[in-house]
Amino acid sequence: MAETRILVLDDDALIRTVLSDRLERAGHVVAVAASLAEARALLRNSVPDLALLDMKLPDGDGTELLPELVGELDVPVIMMTAHATVQSAVSALRHGARDLLEKPISYERLEASVASALEVTALRREVRALREQGRGDDGVIGQSAAMQELMRVVERVAPSENTTVLIEGETGTGKGVIARLIHRLSPRSAQPFVNVTCTALAETIMESELFGHEKGAFTDARAMKRGLVELADRGTLFLDEIGELSPRLQGKLLQFIEDRTFRRVGGTRDLTVDTRLITATNRNLEADVAAGTFRADLFYRLRVIPLRLPPLRERASDIPELARHFVVAFSRDLGKRVRGIDGPAMELLREFDWPGNVRELRNVIERSVLLADEDIITAAALPPEVRAPRATATNGIEIGPKGLDIEELERTLLMEALRRAEGNRTVAGRLLGLSRHQIRNRLRKYGEEA
Repeated sequence: MAETRILVLDDDALIRTVLSDRLERAGHVVAVAASLAEARALLRNSVPDLALLDMKLPDGDGTELLPELVGELDVPVIMMTAHATVQSAVSALRHGARDLLEKPISYERLEASVASALEVTALRREVRALREQGRGDDGVIGQSAAMQELMRVVERVAPSENTTVLIEGETGTGKGVIARLIHRLSPRSAQPFVNVTCTALAETIMESELFGHEKGAFTDARAMKRGLVELADRGTLFLDEIGELSPRLQGKLLQFIEDRTFRRVGGTRDLTVDTRLITATNRNLEADVAAGTFRADLFYRLRVIPLRLPPLRERASDIPELARHFVVAFSRDLGKRVRGIDGPAMELLREFDWPGNVRELRNVIERSVLLADEDIITAAALPPEVRAPRATATNGIEIGPKGLDIEELERTLLMEALRRAEGNRTVAGRLLGLSRHQIRNRLRKYGEEA
C-alpha cells in the first residue's frame, strides 16, 4: 500500500508533536504547520491525502483552507477544536469537512476518523487511475487563464465536425494532444484518428503515403495502396508540421479541402472521402505566405478556426500540476515509489523557461523519477540545465548600429543547443523547438554539416 501523507495544522506545538508521533507510528508521512501561512506554503509544493486542521489559529480560522483543500485539491479534511459547539460543527461540515474532533482528542476517535477519510482518498485515487488509463493521450492539464480559454474554444469547435482547425504553437506545447481532444469530443470520435507528421516522410513518398497509389504507378508499386486520407474516412486527419509541406502537395491538399476529392498516384478517377482536417504548425505561416513559401489560399482554408497553444513559460502556474501528474504517471510506469517534488526543486521547475515546453518538462520528470534514490525529487535530482541559470540569448553577440545579426544569433543558438545535447540532433531540436530535419537544414546553411 502506498504511503499516505497527512497535514497537521495546529498552533499548539505539543499537539503537533503528539499527533505527528501517533500518525507516524501508524505508518503515515506527516507534515506539520503552525499557521495558515505555513500550511499554504506546504500546499504549494505537495498535496496531502488528508488534512487535520485546528479551527482557531494565530492568523485566522482553519476553515479558511476548506475551499482550497476540499474544493480545488479534493483532499478530505478533519477539523479540530477545543470549543466544539453545534454551530461550529454544522459550519465545518457545511463547508466540506468530513468530521469534527473535540480536544482533548480521543486516540480511538482519531484513528477511526482518519481511517474513514483515507478510505475515501484511496477510492478517489482508484477512480482517477482508471480515468487516466481510459483517456490515453487526450488529457489536457492546466488551470491557467490561457488554458481555460483555449478549452472553452475547443469545446465549442469540436462538435462542428467539418470545420478545419489550425493549431499554432511552439514545438512541445501539446498540439497533438489538442487535436486528439477535438476528435474525441466530436461526433467522429468512434471513427479513426490518423496522425501524420509532414516532416517524418521524405517528400518523394509523401504524396503516395497521403493519397495512396495505383498498382504500377512507379517502380515499386506492386499493388494498389490506400493512402492515409482514405484511412481517415468518416474520422479525423491530423497533419502536424503542415508548414513543411512542399508547394506541389500544398496544391493537392487545397484541392482535397475544396471538394473532398483526390486521386491516388497513377490513378485516373476521383475518389471522395468524408474526413475532418486538423493541422498544426510551429512556424509563422503568415510570414511564410508573405515570403511566398506557403500558399495564401491554402492558409486561409486551413485557418478557419485558429487555436494558439501558449508556450509553457506563458502559463508557469500550470507547471506544478503538470509536474505532479508526470511524477505519478512515471512512478507507476517505471515501478518506482517517488511520490512528489520538494519545495526547492519545484521552485527551479517554476523558474526554468522550458524552451521545449511540456514535452521537455515531461522528459525531465521521467529522467528524475527513473534516477531518483529517494521517494521525493530534490533539486539535486534535476538535470544541470534546469538547476543552472540559462545564459541570455545574445551572450557573446554584439549588437551593432544596424541591430542584431539574426543569422549569427541563430547559428550561435544552434551550436549551443548541439553542445548541450552532446551532438544529438533530436535532443538539440527539442531545445530549440525544431525538428531533426530543420536542424540538419540549418547545419547545411551554416556549413556545419559533417
